[in-house]
Amino acid sequence: MDRRLFLAALPALGLSACVKKDEVVATTGLAKALIEAAHRQTESFVLYDSKYTKIGYPNGDVPLSRGVCADVVIRAYRAIGIDLQALVHEDMAAHFDLYPKRWGLKGPDPNIDHRRVPNLMVFFSRFGKVLPMSQDPKAYQPGDLITNRPGGGTHIAVVSDVISPISGRLMVIQNCGFSTRQDDDLLRYPLLGHYRYRV
Repeated sequence: MDRRLFLAALPALGLSACVKKDEVVATTGLAKALIEAAHRQTESFVLYDSKYTKIGYPNGDVPLSRGVCADVVIRAYRAIGIDLQALVHEDMAAHFDLYPKRWGLKGPDPNIDHRRVPNLMVFFSRFGKVLPMSQDPKAYQPGDLITNRPGGGTHIAVVSDVISPISGRLMVIQNCGFSTRQDDDLLRYPLLGHYRYRV
């Protein structure tokens, strides 16, 4: 359960929260809108499901009750009018040789390409701002994107505007296998990338 929903439920149970109140970093513009769109995704349970699914194009999506880490990013950007499905597909169609070939594809596939983190890493490095993978939490701003390796695969998350009362770092909004939620994982796993895209 998202921490905000948990704390909101305590009074109904006759309990009080003996924890520090969330500190939120003031954010404006597209970064604020992006983070708000990501936060909204934490309000519903999302089953982690990476299976290949045929979807519409442009603005296609798998059912909202399902998704992976990349879908958090895709849905947040789509909510502010940026369709990563179309943008990644167009760039892959024009520059397919620049993208990873680990899935045995001979050409772009708009059903899945934008949902693969290594493809998003190439796209953000081409059209966004590539930032240092610092261990200093102050190097990260709300609305930034981080990629990391929490297990064997690649993962992506949106940097939140909420500061963890435990670590003092900005939290991240992600789906790491336990639905979309906000976690204190900014620097928990080995970093693979740090990007800022249109925020």
